[in-house]
Amino acid sequence: MTIYAGRFANRTAIVTGGASGLGLEAAKRITAEGGKVCLWDMNPESLAKAKAAIGAAHTIALDVSDAAAVEAAAAEAKKVLGKIDILVNSAGITGATQPVIGYPIDSWLKVMNVNVNGLFYCCRAVAPMMVEAGYGRIVNISSVAGKEGNPNASSYSASKAAVLGFTKSLGKELATKGVIVNAVTPATFESPILDNVPQSHIDYMRSKIPMERFGTAAENAAAVCFLASEECSFTTASTLDTSGGRTTY
Repeated sequence: MTIYAGRFANRTAIVTGGASGLGLEAAKRITAEGGKVCLWDMNPESLAKAKAAIGAAHTIALDVSDAAAVEAAAAEAKKVLGKIDILVNSAGITGATQPVIGYPIDSWLKVMNVNVNGLFYCCRAVAPMMVEAGYGRIVNISSVAGKEGNPNASSYSASKAAVLGFTKSLGKELATKGVIVNAVTPATFESPILDNVPQSHIDYMRSKIPMERFGTAAENAAAVCFLASEECSFTTASTLDTSGGRTTY
């Protein structure tokens, strides 16, 4: 991994789902490149370990599907960091791996509450701060599942498709405000989220990738950090594939 020293100097970031996986990897890189990060995650123990590992400026334990908690956390993060330049929405869950026929309703609702509603709450709380400052970068983590749909993963696929539609809408709304909004659409990569997925489904997803391997959190973090940087100045309401060739549109 190449570190671009000073790329995020004087920049601040909120990273949701920041205690593990892609969120943690992106936070590590932003910090290594001079930025200050506030990690949001549901797991207090994982947050403590992440803070110790990367020297995060602040950590907040919360459920992003709780709108009031998100509003309070955004206000706290701004108070601690002084401003919010970057929001990386990485918090997400997979839900049950089952066919639509017989799919558990509680799992469907939980996935939508975290992956769609939670992301909306975070953007709704933080975007006004960026608009007021005249600068911002929002990076939403979607998935190739949101473009192609994976069998036996209807809630996850639908939620990630919603993230893409939301990103396009918000990016166009803020296009003249100095706030850039984009999404990353990874194929499956090595992450703790796979701990909740059956091996048969993991094997299926690997078989769909032309490079015949999963990606890494570091590879995806590189894409996230480009979109979160000042270099990304004329790309908004768009998606960046990190799929090993699975999606090319």
